[in-house]
Amino acid sequence: MSKKSLLVVLLIGVLATLVVAPAAAQDKVQVTWFVGLGTGTNEQQIEAENQVVADFNASQDEIELVINIAASNETAPDLFSTLVAGGTPPDIVGPVGVGGSNQFADQWLDLQPLVDATGYDLSVYDPALVELYKTADGELLGIPFAVFPSITYYNPGLFDEAGLNYPPQAFDEMYVMPDGTEVEWNYETAAEIAKILTVDANGNDATSADFDPSAIEQFGLNFQWARMRLMWTDIQPEDWYDEAANKVSIPESWRTATQWLQDAVWKDHFIPNTTYDSSEAFGSGNAYQSGKLAMAITPLWYTCCLGESVGKFEWDFGVVPKSLDGEYHVATDADTFRLTKSGTNQEAAFTVLQYLLNEAVPVLAPTYGAFPARPEYQQDWIDTKAAQFDWGVNWQVAVDSLAYNVPGNMHHESNVPNYGKATDRVFAFQTALFGDGGGDLDVNAELDKLETEVQAIIDGS
Repeated sequence: MSKKSLLVVLLIGVLATLVVAPAAAQDKVQVTWFVGLGTGTNEQQIEAENQVVADFNASQDEIELVINIAASNETAPDLFSTLVAGGTPPDIVGPVGVGGSNQFADQWLDLQPLVDATGYDLSVYDPALVELYKTADGELLGIPFAVFPSITYYNPGLFDEAGLNYPPQAFDEMYVMPDGTEVEWNYETAAEIAKILTVDANGNDATSADFDPSAIEQFGLNFQWARMRLMWTDIQPEDWYDEAANKVSIPESWRTATQWLQDAVWKDHFIPNTTYDSSEAFGSGNAYQSGKLAMAITPLWYTCCLGESVGKFEWDFGVVPKSLDGEYHVATDADTFRLTKSGTNQEAAFTVLQYLLNEAVPVLAPTYGAFPARPEYQQDWIDTKAAQFDWGVNWQVAVDSLAYNVPGNMHHESNVPNYGKATDRVFAFQTALFGDGGGDLDVNAELDKLETEVQAIIDGS
């Protein structure tokens, strides 16, 4: 072969390589991941998310993962709506909480067929957590990723001062009263203990005839930053929306719970009202961190906001009280990733989803502040928190609480049509209950009114 002929052959080979390489790249299935409906838009989180994308793409050669991060949580809903309306929906969305996903409730894919087809092992999760994402008709709209069970945070120093035993740290453990009797750890017991732990400026507790509710310096209990439906669900979880009939109803147990709360704030005074709660003396809205609150029933993510407690007081975990039905029910905040119904690459997206729920956890969980649903990753989260709060917090309480998770239809953020407006109306009721004049409300009349107005919101959706 002549030198000229050899040169031609080599040039053809180079051109063939240039043509084949892009074609091979185009053979990859592209999966888009949308971030912004929940957490994930700050600089540190974006760095971690980009790392996950790079790691996934390097781990295989069949799927190209592309990320689309909204500029902010405020702009994300409009951007997502635009993508869906324009025929370019993302394949994966998240992390997003139960409430955050409700504004697009009709967009989420049932994962059960993909779980069945791939043999994906759901048994690695506590079964109660899987139930959080199941609908009444058997659809599976998510798989657990980050979970934040409600827990009784308590201040041992305040219990010691009052000569009281601490809240139980194990489920089914009895509480030992000051006289030595053992009683169920329920909301009645929690109320009795909280009264003793509520103290005025003269040192009188809320069980004393001399107690001054206008000069309280220490409270026994609150539901730190909880919205009304979370408080209701803590006290007694219920399914309040009948999807088939498109009707809401305030369950009788929630009426009982509301009366319990009104008495706790305005009659027995062991839960702070809005004026006390927002005062500088009680942390300007973060009462438990102020060190002047004995117990707070709130989800595990609240550890995020206790940094200033270090050096002030040591706190610990107890289990939540039993609900009105005499059983333990743990209301759990939860974030995960969802697949869209309109996504064009659902099988490939499910492959990516499995990666996000497993291999990506060590990278994503720390930046999201997420307690992992998968047990094999929980200890790393615990170790990090234990280094921050280094006095021996019983983190096992959080792990044990997962088995008592409230199912999806009773979740405190379960969906109703026109969810945002309905939620705002319930919050208005909460504002009235805890604000000035809340002690004078006719609870049943106000709940009747609330039920009627939420129903009107649903009917107008």
